[in-house]
Amino acid sequence: MYMAIRRYAAVAGTIEPMVKRVSGEFADRIPAQVGAVLYAAVDTGDGTVTTVTVFPDEDTARRSAEGVALVQQSLGDEFGVVEREVIEGPVVVSRASEPVLRAVDPQ
Repeated sequence: MYMAIRRYAAVAGTIEPMVKRVSGEFADRIPAQVGAVLYAAVDTGDGTVTTVTVFPDEDTARRSAEGVALVQQSLGDEFGVVEREVIEGPVVVSRASEPVLRAVDPQ
C-alpha cells in the first residue's frame, strides 16, 4: 500500500461549503477514479483541510495525479483552495477495523 497525505488551505469561511461539495460530488467517485482503497478528508482547522488517500501501490498513486489535479483545480476555482503540503510514501504498518468502512458525511 501507498499513502498520500495532502494539506490544503482555502479562503476563510469556505471550508464547510467546500467539504459539502466534496462529499456530494467527489467523495464517492474519487476511489474508483484514482484507484484508491481509502479516501478521507479532515477539517484540520484554521482554514485547512487534510486529505488521506491510500492506494494499493505506488504506481496507482502516481497514475492518480491527473485526477487529483482536476479536483484541485475545480475546488481552487470556487473556494480558493491551494495545496500547501504533500507527504507520501509506502505504508509500512497497517491495521483497520470495520468502522473504517462506514462513510462519513458532513451534517
